[in-house]
Amino acid sequence: MRRLNLALLGLLTVLHYRLWISDDGFSQAQRLREAITAQRMENAKLLARNEGLATEVEDLKEGLEVIEGLARRELGMIAKGETFYQLLED
Repeated sequence: MRRLNLALLGLLTVLHYRLWISDDGFSQAQRLREAITAQRMENAKLLARNEGLATEVEDLKEGLEVIEGLARRELGMIAKGETFYQLLED
């Protein structure tokens, strides 16, 4: 009976070690929870960005004003009859 008790105590010690101290226990579960939270935050940011891009695509499909605005802003284009002025900072 004494050997059985010692064997059970040894098994209990090993199991508690794996549960509390080793990398496979609670510390790993906590790291995984933190990784999931970080990934969810990143997914939310990317979803918001994708929604903005989808809105921009719809705007581009619907009207020429948006295309003209993008051409002016990103490519520096001007319309016929307009004068372009560039201001330089000191």
